[in-house]
Amino acid sequence: MSQQGERLLEGRVVIVTGGGRGIGRSHSLELAAHGATVVVNDLGVGVRGESSQEEPADAVVAEIEAKGGVAVRDTGNVTDWAAVRSLVANTVERFGRLDAIVNNAGILRDATITSLTEQDWDAVIGVHLKGTFALTKHACDYWRAESKAGRPVAGRIINTTSGTGLAGNVGQAAYGAAKAGIANLTLTTALEGSRYGVTANCISPVAATRMTAGTGIAQPGAADGFDRFDPANSSPVVAWLASERSGWLTGRVLRIDGNTVHPVDPWSVRRGYSAARGGRLDAAELDAGLRVVLGTAPAGLAGLNIIS
Repeated sequence: MSQQGERLLEGRVVIVTGGGRGIGRSHSLELAAHGATVVVNDLGVGVRGESSQEEPADAVVAEIEAKGGVAVRDTGNVTDWAAVRSLVANTVERFGRLDAIVNNAGILRDATITSLTEQDWDAVIGVHLKGTFALTKHACDYWRAESKAGRPVAGRIINTTSGTGLAGNVGQAAYGAAKAGIANLTLTTALEGSRYGVTANCISPVAATRMTAGTGIAQPGAADGFDRFDPANSSPVVAWLASERSGWLTGRVLRIDGNTVHPVDPWSVRRGYSAARGGRLDAAELDAGLRVVLGTAPAGLAGLNIIS
């Protein structure tokens, strides 16, 4: 077991998207505290992706450097394929390596399905899902080439999903679809990346940030002073996932609620029922059969073949 204060990331280089604010800022600081060189990617845009005059990446880099760490900023847009390719290439050129990526960038444009516009749908899917894939793709290209050249690879991909992506939420069709897609992308990346030394895992933080304002998540901390919704709560998990030590774990979604980590299982197959007389299912049976297996009707209805 690691000792308190042990640095897990000495010599490793990590890219964090959306690393200038909120959860991303906490990740960047935690990674640097464990000895990582951190590339802080952040456009400085508003919650909806609108332009602003802020440069949060600079502030995070300055904070890391003030504590003796090494960090640089990047302001490329994660939806820009060429910019993300350059982000990976420039990181490797400057530091000689890339060891982990944290896909954290995101925006919100909440609306019910009947009010959601094509533009808003595309914007949210672009930043969350395309942005996650773009960095994953270019980082994996680098790691695969390193592996084929015979050099050791311990690549780590840490993606970010949410409760909405796992269970849905009214008014968040685009956000939820993107986050669900990220969870599934993680599973596929884990399967493919294992061939060349790369793991892929996904976190689902419970946290109060500017993106959760007005959702009821931003609640006061516990009476003992521990804040269940502090954005920094998930960052130790990210630091461990970015380390070589986590190499045994891949293809998992971890829900982080306060100081507790819950592994989340993917879609699972429940008990079902078979056609009463064999052969194809009968549409007329479906109502009674599904009511029984889903627990909305008493078991034991005549003629149903329930399969555990």
